[in-house]
Amino acid sequence: MKPTRILLTVIIIALLSVAPSAQDAQNPQAIKISEFPQEMREFYTTANGLPSNDVERIWIDNDDNLRVSTSQGQAIFENNGWRKAESDAPAAPRIFVQVPMAKGTNVILVDGKKGRMAVDLHSGLFPPSEQHWEEGAKYGAIDKDGNFWMAGPRGVVCRKNDHTWHLITGKEGLPCNDITSMASSLDGSVWFGTSKGAIRYDGKEWRYRQGLRWLPDDEVRDVAVTVDNSAWFATKAGVGVIRFQPMTLAQKAKFYEDQIDKFHRRTEYEYVLEVALDKPGDTTVVHQHDSDNDGLWTAMYGAGECFAYAATKNPQAKDRAKKAFCALKFLGEVTQGGSNPAPKGFVARSILPTSGQNPNDNDNAERDRNANRRDSLWKIIEPRWPTSEDGKWYWKTDTSSDELDGHFFFYALYYDLVAETPEEKEEVRAHVGALATHLVDHDFCLVDHDGKPTRWAVYSPKSLNLDPRWYAERGLNSLSILSYLLTAEHITGDSKYAEAADRLVTEHGYLQNTLVPKIQAGPGTGNQSDDEMAFMCYYNALKYEKDPQRKALFFRSLWMYWRNEEPEMCPLFNFIFAAQVSGGDSSQRFRVNPRALEEAVDQLVRFPLDRFSWGHTNSHRLDVLPLPFQQGSRGGAKGYRVNGRVIPVDERFFNHWNTDPWSLDTGGNGGELADGAVFLLPYYMGLYHGFIIEG
Repeated sequence: MKPTRILLTVIIIALLSVAPSAQDAQNPQAIKISEFPQEMREFYTTANGLPSNDVERIWIDNDDNLRVSTSQGQAIFENNGWRKAESDAPAAPRIFVQVPMAKGTNVILVDGKKGRMAVDLHSGLFPPSEQHWEEGAKYGAIDKDGNFWMAGPRGVVCRKNDHTWHLITGKEGLPCNDITSMASSLDGSVWFGTSKGAIRYDGKEWRYRQGLRWLPDDEVRDVAVTVDNSAWFATKAGVGVIRFQPMTLAQKAKFYEDQIDKFHRRTEYEYVLEVALDKPGDTTVVHQHDSDNDGLWTAMYGAGECFAYAATKNPQAKDRAKKAFCALKFLGEVTQGGSNPAPKGFVARSILPTSGQNPNDNDNAERDRNANRRDSLWKIIEPRWPTSEDGKWYWKTDTSSDELDGHFFFYALYYDLVAETPEEKEEVRAHVGALATHLVDHDFCLVDHDGKPTRWAVYSPKSLNLDPRWYAERGLNSLSILSYLLTAEHITGDSKYAEAADRLVTEHGYLQNTLVPKIQAGPGTGNQSDDEMAFMCYYNALKYEKDPQRKALFFRSLWMYWRNEEPEMCPLFNFIFAAQVSGGDSSQRFRVNPRALEEAVDQLVRFPLDRFSWGHTNSHRLDVLPLPFQQGSRGGAKGYRVNGRVIPVDERFFNHWNTDPWSLDTGGNGGELADGAVFLLPYYMGLYHGFIIEG
């Protein structure tokens, strides 16, 4: 059973529209977007003047002051801080609804700011039927359009000003039902405080705000909304506020790029990666570190800057792309010579300075032997971190296929969009030629300093087609090597790479292999790293394949793969699919659903500026259904929303697009700051391909 796919039109905060312009005429699928309200949160505690962090109520008093009641007295908000109130004021009564308990009762009592009101059921304000009423109904609010909202045990009831009644539960998108407070906003939205987070409903979408990304504490005791539409929350850990700052996607991109320049560039070659923090949510002290995939993440960051330069001609984008190329190129240079030289063309996973701790103390053959007991193909190699010829660097061996997918994806973009002079072009040709020749000369495998293939970068026909241990990788690795060879032929002009690809297709069935690129049992199953790898390879394979029949098979493979990924709303995958289908499928057999582009842009709009690794808990939500298939699950609850889509990006934490978006509980304690390359690549790709028009 696949996740339910209810075809809803995604309206992005009423700011996205298909607008008639010259560029729209060239790309009728373009989405025009101007400023949107970016959510920003801030917390206030005793350090900001609160008498106590134990905040019980929050309201707008009769003098239009924002006021709180705490266990140690009241305080008033002014000058972005709190001062203790000279005298206590009566808290604004919650709008409390007392429902009729017996059939025939004609009065409902509503406690509000103006006192208690008696409302006759037969007046038409409330229905004579008791179907919407039950014991325990509480808290009401009236929005700017005159709709009456009430919280009850079964959900939220809305009596619209057309006299119709609507019971809203998890089936209609309500995330939580244990509502503690309610407040309406001048922009027409309604905020709900709950025992586990806050909820905002703008008439179209439900947004769930839970965890330290959004709130000082999940138990929201009270909520108030000020005239600027900021939502204020009273919790036992202080006051929180979610404000709305006008922002464009370009401004958001600059924010992430500035953060990367400040925190995320490691070594003189500037590999881009997340950083660890001394204190959760505090960037005063950051600790840079290496990873198994330094080349991949730096390549994907650099790819975004290639698109940025092509779309904007900003020279700073070219400089950043150039740095990324030099960093990846050095991963090939550092392996030559030294203590254990690798064959020419081999690229390392990562580097570390020899002035630091020796990584072989922990990452060694003994550790490999333990891993090999669980995985018979695990590579035992010593040293896993050889030293460079100049003695300055350790470099990591056993480079994987996902590294190469990232490398080739980036090299093609850098060559086509950034490298402009003959010298720049030749530098790319030489490096890519060495890497591609290494693969061709070693039976389509990446061979390490020990003369043996690495654990994952194996593309040999005798392994993929004849060794049953490689059946799961057969489709993806066939796609990868064909993509590499087509890219190398395009960049170098050397026909030997196209001839090698032709042999794999005609003699070993590699193109047929790509028709099953992933072993999976429906949306949400399998390895999400494979998805990220596959889509980068599709981008190049479809771009550089010249044979129409072969290209048609690549299109079919991509279309089937994307149908599996569609519920994930990944802007990178959606834009890659749209770019290649729109740009290369002359038969028009495969079409882009406009919803895919709307969802891609919506995720970019919703992308949080806060990239700390705060925990998000979604497994308790009423609007979430369990994922039927759990193939390859590494533990933890998995599911999707009642609209058939995964949890959106602002309600979960992830570092990269290889993270499982079907996992419901994500993140940690905020002790890590992720970089914004995960936003930059799809944003600039969408801009370059004309799917996004700003202004």
